[in-house]
Amino acid sequence: MTYNPMRFEELNLINALLRAVQQEGYAEPTPIQAQAIPHVLASRDILGSAQTGTGKTAAFALPILQQLTNNPPRNRGGWRPIRTLVLAPTRELATQIGESFRVYGRHTPIKFATVYGGVSQKPQVEKLRRGVDVLIATPGRLLDLMNQGFVKFNELHILVLDEADRMLDMGFLPDVRRIIAKLPTDRQTLLFSATMPPNIQDLADSILTDPVHIEVAPEVVTVEAIEQAVYFVEKDDKRALLEHLLQEDNVTRALVFTRTKHGADRLTKQLGRASVRAEAIHGNKSQRAREEALANFKRGKTRVLVATDIAARGIDVDDISHVINFELPNETESYVHRIGRTGRAGAAGKAFSFCSADERRHLIDIERLIHTHIPVVADHPYLSKFGVPKPGNPNKSRRSARRYGKPGSRNGGSNRNRNRRPSRRRDSPLSA
Repeated sequence: MTYNPMRFEELNLINALLRAVQQEGYAEPTPIQAQAIPHVLASRDILGSAQTGTGKTAAFALPILQQLTNNPPRNRGGWRPIRTLVLAPTRELATQIGESFRVYGRHTPIKFATVYGGVSQKPQVEKLRRGVDVLIATPGRLLDLMNQGFVKFNELHILVLDEADRMLDMGFLPDVRRIIAKLPTDRQTLLFSATMPPNIQDLADSILTDPVHIEVAPEVVTVEAIEQAVYFVEKDDKRALLEHLLQEDNVTRALVFTRTKHGADRLTKQLGRASVRAEAIHGNKSQRAREEALANFKRGKTRVLVATDIAARGIDVDDISHVINFELPNETESYVHRIGRTGRAGAAGKAFSFCSADERRHLIDIERLIHTHIPVVADHPYLSKFGVPKPGNPNKSRRSARRYGKPGSRNGGSNRNRNRRPSRRRDSPLSA
């Protein structure tokens, strides 16, 4: 479907929603919003493929708020039944979605609640008892509340599954199926997923009725909008390289990714000893600690946030100047989601990746996925011995030329990389 720029006024949204959108400074809907909102308003099922940062949350939140506002529940003495359920894979994403409903629904009577694990359920249960129109939940906590009899879906009209592939990755698919089995079958269902592996496609086929297919922002387009670079560095020199890069004035807000929770905590402490204000966010942190770290990062109080992949899709922070892959991800697709935290909403963004000798395989897989070479930065003080061929060795230079091609050639990258010295890493295909 071709996207032609339009304004929110053309989407037949009610004045209460248009006011909220205008107050947020938005004039034109993103492609997924322009495509999805009319179909959601028409009560069609949706199968959407879109990356984070495309405006996906507003694409379902705005029309849902309009449907619920235009169709108030039957008078029950002020109590509200749950009429919309939004399932999200992580606490961060659930919180982000809840914030979107709050912002866009500020001029409507719609009430919502967000429930997730890792915190006491008592405040969540109390809010549910008062009645809400929209429930945003992670699968595990929702199943617990359902089994305890605190949640009923007798009058549910709309189900949203957001980032379904992430739920699959995190092992939530069985819980999701258990939840869906207890929902009314006569409902509108919206399923969004960045990728469509077979299990997600099977789920979509089983729960969607004559869905509208919407596909926006393929992975390669998202990646190409971000300036990428790879730094070959010995594992023991990574921290020193990170501190070196953080001294640059243009690194105003950096999101640094590690593979493990322990690694995130260790790196945060090391940065602190180097007088770099940093905080960590990962699954072992309490919900309060995670929210506080994220709030400090948003306000600019903390310049560096160190995270594991749990934050790759759940962090929605404007003006992240740099994403730094301190360690390359084991799951290749996570690279795209990580660097998608920068360069959002048309802003400029940079993504730097540190690659040690044992991570070359991951780098090759990433380049195969994104169908391009990531430019190599050779002029840094911690260049690894495997990063470039030794000077004066013509055989290695020829081997590198065969792998990369001549500068500016079909196999060798663009003219902008002419001055970069070639790497010894072996070539990865330009197509997969």
